[in-house]
Amino acid sequence: MATSDHPRSRHHRDESPTKPNKKKKASHNQEKNLLVSLHSCSKSKNLSAALSLYDAAIASGDVRLSQQHFQSLLYLCSASLGDPSLQTLAINHGFQVFERMVSSGISPNEASVTSMARLAAAKGDGDYAFKVVKDIVAVGGVSVPRLRTYAPALLCFCERLEAEKGYEVEEHMEASGIALEEVEISSLLKVSAATGRENKVYRYLHMLRECVGFVSEETSKVIEEWFSSEKASEVSGIGSDVELLRAAALKNGGGWHGLGWVGEGKWILKKGNVSADGECLSCGEHLACVDTNELETENFVNSLVALAVERKAKMNSSEPMEDFSEFQEWLEKHGDYEAILDGANIGLYQQNFVDGGFSLPQLEAVVKELYNKSGNKKWPLILLHKKRVNALLENVNHRNVVEEWISNDVLYTTPPGSNDDWYWLYAAAKFKCLLVTNDEMRDHIFELLSTSFFQKWKLRHQVRYTFVKGSLKLEMPPPFSVVIQESEKGSWHVPITCKDGEESLRNWICVTRQS
Repeated sequence: MATSDHPRSRHHRDESPTKPNKKKKASHNQEKNLLVSLHSCSKSKNLSAALSLYDAAIASGDVRLSQQHFQSLLYLCSASLGDPSLQTLAINHGFQVFERMVSSGISPNEASVTSMARLAAAKGDGDYAFKVVKDIVAVGGVSVPRLRTYAPALLCFCERLEAEKGYEVEEHMEASGIALEEVEISSLLKVSAATGRENKVYRYLHMLRECVGFVSEETSKVIEEWFSSEKASEVSGIGSDVELLRAAALKNGGGWHGLGWVGEGKWILKKGNVSADGECLSCGEHLACVDTNELETENFVNSLVALAVERKAKMNSSEPMEDFSEFQEWLEKHGDYEAILDGANIGLYQQNFVDGGFSLPQLEAVVKELYNKSGNKKWPLILLHKKRVNALLENVNHRNVVEEWISNDVLYTTPPGSNDDWYWLYAAAKFKCLLVTNDEMRDHIFELLSTSFFQKWKLRHQVRYTFVKGSLKLEMPPPFSVVIQESEKGSWHVPITCKDGEESLRNWICVTRQS
Protein backbone atom coordinates (compact mmCIF):
# COMPACT_ATOMS: atom_id res chain seq x y z
CA MET A 1 0.00 0.00 0.00
CA ALA A 2 2.82 2.32 0.92
CA THR A 3 4.72 1.54 -2.26
CA SER A 4 1.71 2.21 -4.45
CA ASP A 5 1.18 5.60 -2.79
CA HIS A 6 4.74 6.79 -3.49
CA PRO A 7 4.55 7.26 -7.28
CA ARG A 8 1.08 8.79 -6.95
CA SER A 9 2.48 11.36 -4.56
CA ARG A 10 5.36 12.15 -6.91
CA HIS A 11 2.96 12.57 -9.82
CA HIS A 12 0.90 14.94 -7.71
CA ARG A 13 3.96 17.08 -6.99
CA ASP A 14 4.86 17.30 -10.71
CA GLU A 15 1.49 18.87 -11.52
CA SER A 16 1.58 21.29 -8.58
CA PRO A 17 0.75 24.86 -9.62
CA THR A 18 3.89 26.00 -7.83
CA LYS A 19 5.99 24.56 -10.67
CA PRO A 20 5.79 26.10 -14.16
CA ASN A 21 4.50 24.07 -17.02
CA LYS A 22 7.46 22.96 -19.17
CA LYS A 23 5.71 23.83 -22.41
CA LYS A 24 4.76 27.24 -21.10
CA LYS A 25 8.29 27.84 -19.90
CA ALA A 26 9.73 26.83 -23.26
CA SER A 27 7.36 29.23 -25.01
CA HIS A 28 8.38 32.01 -22.65
CA ASN A 29 12.04 31.36 -23.41
CA GLN A 30 11.36 31.45 -27.15
CA GLU A 31 9.64 34.83 -26.80
CA LYS A 32 12.49 36.18 -24.74
CA ASN A 33 15.13 34.82 -27.14
CA LEU A 34 13.28 36.33 -30.12
CA LEU A 35 13.18 39.71 -28.44
CA VAL A 36 16.90 39.57 -27.69
CA SER A 37 17.61 38.60 -31.31
CA LEU A 38 15.45 41.42 -32.63
CA HIS A 39 17.23 43.92 -30.43
CA SER A 40 20.53 42.60 -31.75
CA CYS A 41 19.30 43.09 -35.33
CA SER A 42 18.28 46.65 -34.45
CA LYS A 43 21.74 47.45 -33.13
CA SER A 44 23.39 46.04 -36.26
CA LYS A 45 20.62 47.51 -38.50
CA ASN A 46 20.05 44.11 -40.08
CA LEU A 47 16.50 44.38 -41.38
CA SER A 48 16.57 41.20 -43.47
CA ALA A 49 17.63 39.06 -40.51
CA ALA A 50 14.93 40.59 -38.29
CA LEU A 51 12.21 39.94 -40.85
CA SER A 52 13.39 36.32 -41.27
CA LEU A 53 13.11 35.82 -37.49
CA TYR A 54 9.65 37.37 -37.55
CA ASP A 55 8.45 35.18 -40.46
CA ALA A 56 9.78 32.07 -38.74
CA ALA A 57 7.99 32.95 -35.49
CA ILE A 58 4.71 33.50 -37.35
CA ALA A 59 5.09 30.22 -39.27
CA SER A 60 5.82 28.15 -36.15
CA GLY A 61 2.82 29.45 -34.22
CA ASP A 62 4.63 28.67 -30.97
CA VAL A 63 5.73 32.21 -30.14
CA ARG A 64 3.30 34.72 -28.71
CA LEU A 65 4.36 38.11 -30.06
CA SER A 66 4.15 41.01 -27.62
CA GLN A 67 4.08 44.78 -28.05
CA GLN A 68 7.86 44.83 -27.60
CA HIS A 69 8.39 42.42 -30.51
CA PHE A 70 6.25 44.51 -32.86
CA GLN A 71 7.78 47.78 -31.63
CA SER A 72 11.30 46.51 -32.27
CA LEU A 73 10.39 45.40 -35.81
CA LEU A 74 8.61 48.66 -36.65
CA TYR A 75 11.52 50.72 -35.33
CA LEU A 76 13.98 48.78 -37.50
CA CYS A 77 11.75 49.20 -40.56
CA SER A 78 11.53 52.97 -40.07
CA ALA A 79 15.25 53.21 -39.31
CA SER A 80 16.00 51.49 -42.63
CA LEU A 81 14.22 54.13 -44.73
CA GLY A 82 17.46 56.01 -45.24
CA ASP A 83 18.90 53.11 -47.25
CA PRO A 84 17.45 53.25 -50.81
CA SER A 85 18.07 49.52 -51.29
CA LEU A 86 15.95 48.68 -48.23
CA GLN A 87 13.21 51.30 -48.48
CA THR A 88 10.63 49.23 -50.39
CA LEU A 89 11.25 46.19 -48.17
CA ALA A 90 10.96 48.30 -45.04
CA ILE A 91 7.70 49.99 -46.11
CA ASN A 92 5.94 46.82 -47.31
CA HIS A 93 6.86 44.69 -44.31
CA GLY A 94 6.34 47.56 -41.90
CA PHE A 95 2.70 47.86 -42.96
CA GLN A 96 2.26 44.07 -42.63
CA VAL A 97 3.78 44.04 -39.15
CA PHE A 98 1.58 46.92 -38.01
CA GLU A 99 -1.58 45.32 -39.38
CA ARG A 100 -0.81 42.03 -37.58
CA MET A 101 -0.08 43.97 -34.38
CA VAL A 102 -3.49 45.68 -34.47
CA SER A 103 -5.38 42.52 -35.52
CA SER A 104 -3.76 40.68 -32.59
CA GLY A 105 -5.44 43.10 -30.22
CA ILE A 106 -2.23 44.86 -29.20
CA SER A 107 -2.59 48.62 -28.85
CA PRO A 108 0.34 50.45 -30.47
CA ASN A 109 2.21 52.86 -28.21
CA GLU A 110 3.66 56.25 -29.19
CA ALA A 111 6.96 54.74 -30.41
CA SER A 112 5.17 52.25 -32.68
CA VAL A 113 2.85 54.93 -34.07
CA THR A 114 5.84 57.20 -34.75
CA SER A 115 7.58 54.42 -36.70
CA MET A 116 4.39 53.69 -38.65
CA ALA A 117 3.85 57.39 -39.42
CA ARG A 118 7.38 57.60 -40.81
CA LEU A 119 6.80 54.54 -43.00
CA ALA A 120 3.52 55.97 -44.31
CA ALA A 121 5.11 59.35 -45.04
CA ALA A 122 7.98 57.66 -46.90
CA LYS A 123 5.34 55.98 -49.03
CA GLY A 124 3.80 59.37 -49.70
CA ASP A 125 0.68 58.54 -47.73
CA GLY A 126 0.34 61.53 -45.40
CA ASP A 127 -3.32 60.70 -44.77
CA TYR A 128 -2.41 57.34 -43.21
CA ALA A 129 0.46 58.90 -41.26
CA PHE A 130 -2.00 61.41 -39.78
CA LYS A 131 -4.69 58.77 -39.20
CA VAL A 132 -2.53 56.60 -36.93
CA VAL A 133 -1.72 59.67 -34.81
CA LYS A 134 -5.39 60.70 -34.56
CA ASP A 135 -6.29 57.13 -33.57
CA ILE A 136 -3.88 57.11 -30.64
CA VAL A 137 -5.20 60.51 -29.50
CA ALA A 138 -8.81 59.31 -29.74
CA VAL A 139 -8.07 56.24 -27.61
CA GLY A 140 -6.25 58.27 -24.96
CA GLY A 141 -4.45 56.62 -22.08
CA VAL A 142 -0.82 56.64 -21.05
CA SER A 143 0.68 56.75 -24.54
CA VAL A 144 0.42 60.29 -25.93
CA PRO A 145 1.81 61.70 -29.20
CA ARG A 146 4.87 63.92 -29.37
CA LEU A 147 6.31 66.26 -31.98
CA ARG A 148 8.09 63.34 -33.66
CA THR A 149 4.76 61.49 -33.93
CA TYR A 150 3.05 64.31 -35.84
CA ALA A 151 6.05 65.47 -37.90
CA PRO A 152 5.95 62.76 -40.63
CA ALA A 153 2.37 63.63 -41.65
CA LEU A 154 2.97 67.38 -41.44
CA LEU A 155 6.18 67.28 -43.48
CA CYS A 156 4.65 64.88 -46.02
CA PHE A 157 1.68 67.19 -46.67
CA CYS A 158 3.94 70.23 -46.95
CA GLU A 159 6.29 68.49 -49.36
CA ARG A 160 3.35 67.47 -51.56
CA LEU A 161 1.99 71.07 -51.41
CA GLU A 162 -1.18 69.90 -49.63
CA ALA A 163 -1.32 73.08 -47.58
CA GLU A 164 -4.80 72.69 -46.05
CA LYS A 165 -3.96 69.22 -44.77
CA GLY A 166 -0.73 70.56 -43.30
CA TYR A 167 -2.70 73.28 -41.46
CA GLU A 168 -5.08 70.60 -40.16
CA VAL A 169 -2.16 68.68 -38.64
CA GLU A 170 -0.90 71.89 -37.05
CA GLU A 171 -4.31 72.54 -35.49
CA HIS A 172 -4.40 68.98 -34.14
CA MET A 173 -0.94 69.47 -32.65
CA GLU A 174 -1.99 72.70 -30.99
CA ALA A 175 -5.03 70.98 -29.47
CA SER A 176 -2.70 68.28 -28.11
CA GLY A 177 -0.36 70.88 -26.63
CA ILE A 178 2.51 70.08 -29.02
CA ALA A 179 4.81 73.00 -29.92
CA LEU A 180 6.33 73.20 -33.39
CA GLU A 181 10.06 73.61 -33.93
CA GLU A 182 12.02 75.22 -36.75
CA VAL A 183 11.83 72.35 -39.27
CA GLU A 184 8.04 72.11 -39.03
CA ILE A 185 7.45 75.89 -39.05
CA SER A 186 9.81 76.29 -42.00
CA SER A 187 7.91 73.61 -43.93
CA LEU A 188 4.59 75.33 -43.27
CA LEU A 189 6.13 78.64 -44.33
CA LYS A 190 7.42 77.08 -47.53
CA VAL A 191 4.12 75.46 -48.53
CA SER A 192 2.26 78.70 -47.71
CA ALA A 193 4.63 80.70 -49.91
CA ALA A 194 4.43 78.16 -52.73
CA THR A 195 0.62 78.18 -52.71
CA GLY A 196 0.35 81.99 -52.41
CA ARG A 197 -1.16 82.20 -48.92
CA GLU A 198 0.40 85.50 -47.84
CA ASN A 199 -1.44 85.71 -44.51
CA LYS A 200 -0.12 82.29 -43.52
CA VAL A 201 3.39 83.35 -44.57
CA TYR A 202 3.08 86.36 -42.27
CA ARG A 203 1.88 84.13 -39.43
CA TYR A 204 4.74 81.60 -39.78
CA LEU A 205 7.37 84.33 -39.96
CA HIS A 206 6.13 85.51 -36.58
CA MET A 207 6.03 81.95 -35.30
CA LEU A 208 9.70 81.63 -36.24
CA ARG A 209 10.36 84.90 -34.42
CA GLU A 210 8.65 83.65 -31.28
CA CYS A 211 9.83 80.03 -31.22
CA VAL A 212 13.22 80.07 -32.93
CA GLY A 213 14.84 83.53 -32.99
CA PHE A 214 17.72 83.15 -35.42
CA VAL A 215 17.15 80.68 -38.26
CA SER A 216 19.18 78.02 -40.05
CA GLU A 217 20.61 78.46 -43.53
CA GLU A 218 17.85 76.20 -44.90
CA THR A 219 15.09 78.31 -43.40
CA SER A 220 16.77 81.54 -44.51
CA LYS A 221 16.57 80.31 -48.12
CA VAL A 222 12.83 79.69 -47.73
CA ILE A 223 12.40 83.26 -46.45
CA GLU A 224 14.50 84.71 -49.28
CA GLU A 225 12.51 82.79 -51.89
CA TRP A 226 9.26 84.22 -50.56
CA PHE A 227 10.36 87.85 -50.53
CA SER A 228 11.89 87.44 -54.00
CA SER A 229 8.69 85.99 -55.46
CA GLU A 230 6.19 87.81 -57.67
CA LYS A 231 3.40 86.99 -55.22
CA ALA A 232 5.21 88.75 -52.36
CA SER A 233 5.60 91.91 -54.43
CA GLU A 234 1.84 91.93 -55.11
CA VAL A 235 0.94 91.79 -51.43
CA SER A 236 -0.22 95.09 -50.00
CA GLY A 237 -1.02 95.57 -46.38
CA ILE A 238 -2.47 97.88 -43.80
CA GLY A 239 -0.91 101.07 -45.10
CA SER A 240 1.80 103.08 -43.41
CA ASP A 241 0.29 104.65 -40.30
CA VAL A 242 3.60 104.78 -38.44
CA GLU A 243 2.07 105.96 -35.15
CA LEU A 244 -0.44 103.09 -35.13
CA LEU A 245 2.30 100.59 -35.95
CA ARG A 246 4.66 102.08 -33.37
CA ALA A 247 2.01 101.85 -30.65
CA ALA A 248 1.35 98.21 -31.55
CA ALA A 249 5.09 97.46 -31.48
CA LEU A 250 5.41 99.10 -28.06
CA LYS A 251 2.50 97.04 -26.73
CA ASN A 252 4.09 93.86 -28.08
CA GLY A 253 7.47 94.61 -26.52
CA GLY A 254 9.17 96.16 -29.57
CA GLY A 255 10.65 94.54 -32.65
CA TRP A 256 7.27 93.56 -34.13
CA HIS A 257 3.76 94.92 -34.50
CA GLY A 258 1.89 91.88 -35.86
CA LEU A 259 -0.71 93.93 -37.76
CA GLY A 260 0.13 92.66 -41.25
CA TRP A 261 2.19 93.54 -44.30
CA VAL A 262 3.17 97.19 -44.66
CA GLY A 263 3.79 99.09 -47.90
CA GLU A 264 3.56 98.17 -51.55
CA GLY A 265 5.79 97.03 -54.37
CA LYS A 266 8.84 94.90 -54.76
CA TRP A 267 10.91 93.83 -51.78
CA ILE A 268 14.64 94.61 -51.71
CA LEU A 269 16.77 91.84 -50.20
CA LYS A 270 20.30 92.25 -48.90
CA LYS A 271 22.57 90.16 -46.72
CA GLY A 272 24.83 91.90 -44.26
CA ASN A 273 25.84 92.46 -40.67
CA VAL A 274 24.57 94.47 -37.71
CA SER A 275 26.82 96.80 -35.70
CA ALA A 276 27.48 96.37 -31.98
CA ASP A 277 24.86 99.00 -31.16
CA GLY A 278 22.19 97.37 -33.35
CA GLU A 279 22.42 99.32 -36.62
CA CYS A 280 21.71 97.31 -39.77
CA LEU A 281 24.68 98.01 -42.03
CA SER A 282 22.52 97.29 -45.10
CA CYS A 283 19.67 99.78 -44.55
CA GLY A 284 20.75 101.88 -41.54
CA GLU A 285 17.72 100.99 -39.42
CA HIS A 286 18.29 100.33 -35.71
CA LEU A 287 17.08 97.00 -34.36
CA ALA A 288 15.08 96.81 -31.15
CA CYS A 289 15.83 95.12 -27.87
CA VAL A 290 12.68 93.02 -27.81
CA ASP A 291 10.81 92.92 -24.51
CA THR A 292 7.88 90.82 -23.33
CA ASN A 293 4.42 91.98 -24.35
CA GLU A 294 1.87 93.55 -22.01
CA LEU A 295 -0.28 90.44 -21.53
CA GLU A 296 2.73 88.21 -20.78
CA THR A 297 4.08 90.75 -18.29
CA GLU A 298 0.71 91.11 -16.56
CA ASN A 299 0.38 87.32 -16.19
CA PHE A 300 3.95 87.17 -14.89
CA VAL A 301 3.31 89.86 -12.27
CA ASN A 302 0.07 88.18 -11.17
CA SER A 303 1.80 84.81 -10.80
CA LEU A 304 4.41 86.38 -8.50
CA VAL A 305 1.69 87.86 -6.29
CA ALA A 306 -0.09 84.49 -6.13
CA LEU A 307 3.14 82.74 -5.08
CA ALA A 308 3.80 85.30 -2.35
CA VAL A 309 0.25 84.99 -0.98
CA GLU A 310 0.42 81.20 -1.09
CA ARG A 311 3.70 81.23 0.79
CA LYS A 312 2.32 83.43 3.56
CA ALA A 313 -0.75 81.20 3.93
CA LYS A 314 1.48 78.14 4.46
CA MET A 315 3.59 79.78 7.17
CA ASN A 316 2.94 78.69 10.75
CA SER A 317 4.49 81.66 12.48
CA SER A 318 3.24 83.27 15.67
CA GLU A 319 4.94 86.50 14.57
CA PRO A 320 2.61 88.67 12.46
CA MET A 321 3.80 89.16 8.88
CA GLU A 322 2.66 91.93 6.61
CA ASP A 323 0.73 91.08 3.46
CA PHE A 324 2.46 91.32 0.09
CA SER A 325 -0.30 93.80 -0.76
CA GLU A 326 1.39 96.33 1.54
CA PHE A 327 4.43 96.27 -0.74
CA GLN A 328 2.18 96.66 -3.78
CA GLU A 329 0.51 99.70 -2.20
CA TRP A 330 3.89 101.18 -1.26
CA LEU A 331 5.06 100.85 -4.86
CA GLU A 332 1.91 102.51 -6.17
CA LYS A 333 2.59 105.44 -3.86
CA HIS A 334 6.35 105.82 -4.37
CA GLY A 335 7.20 103.92 -7.52
CA ASP A 336 8.55 105.22 -10.76
CA TYR A 337 11.89 103.48 -10.71
CA GLU A 338 14.22 102.74 -13.63
CA ALA A 339 16.17 100.05 -11.79
CA ILE A 340 15.64 97.60 -8.90
CA LEU A 341 18.57 96.33 -6.79
CA ASP A 342 18.87 92.91 -5.17
CA GLY A 343 20.63 94.46 -2.16
CA ALA A 344 21.70 91.23 -0.45
CA ASN A 345 23.19 89.82 -3.64
CA ILE A 346 25.26 92.97 -4.23
CA GLY A 347 26.34 93.51 -0.62
CA LEU A 348 27.49 89.90 -0.16
CA TYR A 349 29.33 89.68 -3.49
CA GLN A 350 32.84 88.18 -3.02
CA GLN A 351 32.60 88.48 0.77
CA ASN A 352 33.31 84.82 1.50
CA PHE A 353 36.65 85.46 3.21
CA VAL A 354 37.78 85.74 6.81
CA ASP A 355 36.10 88.74 8.46
CA GLY A 356 34.04 89.22 5.31
CA GLY A 357 30.47 90.45 5.71
CA PHE A 358 27.89 92.63 4.08
CA SER A 359 29.64 95.34 2.03
CA LEU A 360 27.61 98.55 2.07
CA PRO A 361 30.26 100.37 -0.05
CA GLN A 362 29.61 97.88 -2.89
CA LEU A 363 25.87 98.49 -2.74
CA GLU A 364 26.43 102.26 -2.50
CA ALA A 365 28.68 102.17 -5.58
CA VAL A 366 25.97 100.46 -7.65
CA VAL A 367 23.35 102.97 -6.43
CA LYS A 368 25.49 105.95 -7.42
CA GLU A 369 26.46 104.47 -10.79
CA LEU A 370 22.82 103.88 -11.76
CA TYR A 371 21.84 107.35 -10.55
CA ASN A 372 24.55 108.88 -12.76
CA LYS A 373 23.53 106.71 -15.73
CA SER A 374 19.87 107.70 -15.40
CA GLY A 375 18.94 110.38 -17.89
CA ASN A 376 16.25 111.55 -15.48
CA LYS A 377 18.58 111.45 -12.45
CA LYS A 378 16.42 108.88 -10.71
CA TRP A 379 17.54 106.75 -7.79
CA PRO A 380 17.14 102.97 -8.08
CA LEU A 381 15.05 101.04 -5.55
CA ILE A 382 17.00 98.86 -3.09
CA LEU A 383 15.39 95.75 -1.59
CA LEU A 384 16.87 94.48 1.70
CA HIS A 385 15.58 92.21 4.46
CA LYS A 386 14.54 93.85 7.74
CA LYS A 387 17.17 91.97 9.74
CA ARG A 388 19.90 93.24 7.39
CA VAL A 389 18.65 96.84 7.55
CA ASN A 390 18.53 96.77 11.36
CA ALA A 391 22.14 95.57 11.48
CA LEU A 392 23.25 98.36 9.15
CA LEU A 393 21.42 101.00 11.22
CA GLU A 394 23.24 99.81 14.34
CA ASN A 395 26.59 100.43 12.62
CA VAL A 396 27.62 104.08 13.08
CA ASN A 397 29.60 103.94 9.82
CA HIS A 398 26.57 102.94 7.79
CA ARG A 399 23.65 104.57 9.59
CA ASN A 400 23.63 107.90 7.73
CA VAL A 401 23.63 106.31 4.27
CA VAL A 402 20.82 103.90 5.12
CA GLU A 403 18.70 106.60 6.77
CA GLU A 404 19.14 108.80 3.68
CA TRP A 405 17.92 105.98 1.46
CA ILE A 406 14.89 105.42 3.68
CA SER A 407 13.97 109.13 3.76
CA ASN A 408 14.27 109.33 -0.05
CA ASP A 409 12.02 106.27 -0.52
CA VAL A 410 14.72 104.30 -2.33
CA LEU A 411 15.02 101.50 0.25
CA TYR A 412 12.25 99.01 0.99
CA THR A 413 12.64 96.67 3.95
CA THR A 414 11.20 93.19 3.34
CA PRO A 415 9.50 91.56 6.37
CA PRO A 416 10.69 88.52 8.37
CA GLY A 417 9.66 85.19 6.88
CA SER A 418 9.39 86.61 3.37
CA ASN A 419 11.56 85.88 0.37
CA ASP A 420 13.42 88.91 -1.04
CA ASP A 421 13.18 87.33 -4.49
CA TRP A 422 9.43 87.94 -4.70
CA TYR A 423 9.89 91.63 -3.99
CA TRP A 424 12.72 92.62 -6.32
CA LEU A 425 11.37 90.43 -9.14
CA TYR A 426 7.84 91.80 -8.77
CA ALA A 427 9.03 95.42 -8.73
CA ALA A 428 11.25 94.95 -11.80
CA ALA A 429 8.44 93.25 -13.74
CA LYS A 430 5.84 95.78 -12.60
CA PHE A 431 7.85 98.79 -13.76
CA LYS A 432 9.42 97.00 -16.77
CA CYS A 433 12.76 98.27 -15.56
CA LEU A 434 16.28 96.97 -14.98
CA LEU A 435 17.07 94.43 -12.27
CA VAL A 436 20.61 94.44 -10.87
CA THR A 437 21.56 91.00 -9.58
CA ASN A 438 23.96 88.17 -10.31
CA ASP A 439 21.39 85.68 -9.04
CA GLU A 440 20.98 82.92 -11.64
CA MET A 441 17.31 82.67 -10.59
CA ARG A 442 17.19 78.88 -10.58
CA ASP A 443 15.46 78.36 -7.23
CA HIS A 444 12.06 76.74 -6.78
CA ILE A 445 10.15 80.00 -7.18
CA PHE A 446 11.61 80.55 -10.64
CA GLU A 447 10.82 76.99 -11.71
CA LEU A 448 7.14 77.81 -11.19
CA LEU A 449 7.28 80.58 -13.78
CA SER A 450 6.96 80.22 -17.54
CA THR A 451 10.42 79.16 -18.74
CA SER A 452 10.29 80.66 -22.25
CA PHE A 453 8.90 83.95 -20.95
CA PHE A 454 11.29 84.13 -18.02
CA GLN A 455 14.39 83.58 -20.15
CA LYS A 456 13.30 86.33 -22.55
CA TRP A 457 12.51 88.65 -19.65
CA LYS A 458 15.90 88.09 -17.99
CA LEU A 459 17.79 88.77 -21.21
CA ARG A 460 16.04 92.11 -21.55
CA HIS A 461 16.06 93.30 -17.93
CA GLN A 462 18.86 91.70 -15.90
CA VAL A 463 22.00 93.75 -15.22
CA ARG A 464 25.02 91.82 -13.96
CA TYR A 465 27.96 93.40 -12.17
CA THR A 466 31.56 92.77 -11.14
CA PHE A 467 34.02 94.49 -8.79
CA VAL A 468 37.62 94.23 -9.95
CA LYS A 469 40.02 95.68 -7.39
CA GLY A 470 37.15 97.71 -6.00
CA SER A 471 36.15 99.10 -9.40
CA LEU A 472 32.51 98.52 -10.43
CA LYS A 473 31.55 97.31 -13.89
CA LEU A 474 27.90 96.91 -14.91
CA GLU A 475 26.99 94.49 -17.69
CA MET A 476 23.88 96.05 -19.22
CA PRO A 477 21.35 94.11 -21.34
CA PRO A 478 22.30 93.86 -25.03
CA PRO A 479 21.35 96.91 -27.14
CA PHE A 480 19.35 94.74 -29.54
CA SER A 481 17.80 91.26 -29.73
CA VAL A 482 19.05 88.56 -32.08
CA VAL A 483 15.58 87.54 -33.27
CA ILE A 484 13.48 88.12 -36.38
CA GLN A 485 12.29 91.72 -36.29
CA GLU A 486 9.50 93.57 -38.06
CA SER A 487 9.65 97.36 -37.89
CA GLU A 488 6.89 99.95 -38.08
CA LYS A 489 8.33 100.88 -41.48
CA GLY A 490 7.42 97.44 -42.79
CA SER A 491 10.99 96.14 -43.06
CA TRP A 492 12.13 92.72 -41.84
CA HIS A 493 15.47 91.65 -40.39
CA VAL A 494 16.22 87.95 -40.07
CA PRO A 495 19.30 86.67 -38.19
CA ILE A 496 20.95 83.49 -39.48
CA THR A 497 22.73 80.88 -37.38
CA CYS A 498 26.30 81.96 -36.62
CA LYS A 499 28.67 78.98 -36.45
CA ASP A 500 31.61 80.63 -34.70
CA GLY A 501 29.46 82.54 -32.19
CA GLU A 502 30.98 85.90 -33.18
CA GLU A 503 27.99 88.27 -33.20
CA SER A 504 29.67 90.88 -35.41
CA LEU A 505 30.09 88.23 -38.14
CA ARG A 506 26.48 87.01 -38.01
CA ASN A 507 24.66 87.41 -41.33
CA TRP A 508 21.24 89.05 -41.35
CA ILE A 509 18.69 89.12 -44.16
CA CYS A 510 17.61 92.74 -44.57
CA VAL A 511 14.24 93.07 -46.36
CA THR A 512 12.88 96.52 -47.21
CA ARG A 513 10.36 97.84 -49.70
CA GLN A 514 10.77 100.40 -52.44
CA SER A 515 7.77 102.27 -51.08
